[in-house]
Amino acid sequence: MAVDNLQILDIIEVMEAFLERKRPPEHIRPSLDVGYKIEQQSIFIHQIRPVWNDAAKIIYPEVAKATFVKTKNHWKVFWLRSNLKWYAYDPKPTVKTLKEFVKLVEEDRHALFWG
Repeated sequence: MAVDNLQILDIIEVMEAFLERKRPPEHIRPSLDVGYKIEQQSIFIHQIRPVWNDAAKIIYPEVAKATFVKTKNHWKVFWLRSNLKWYAYDPKPTVKTLKEFVKLVEEDRHALFWG
């Protein structure tokens, strides 16, 4: 089940504030940028960058994921391993708010999100 329209507005507000803090300076953005997407009840944070050997092709490697669990009213936090499978973020597998998720990703104390 997807998140409702009111939640979408809250998600956009939190994620846009995150991008304001996390995005690199404008002159670097053609080579490396940060974005997000909303799919059903999940938010994905990803990089935006050209393929190393073909600058005309842009890739969007995912960095972190939060999935809203409506029955428990919390967000499950995931990181993407090198085998391209999502794993629960063991230091804190759930958070109450999207702001807490963004804070975990920004701090990245265990270097699981940004490497």
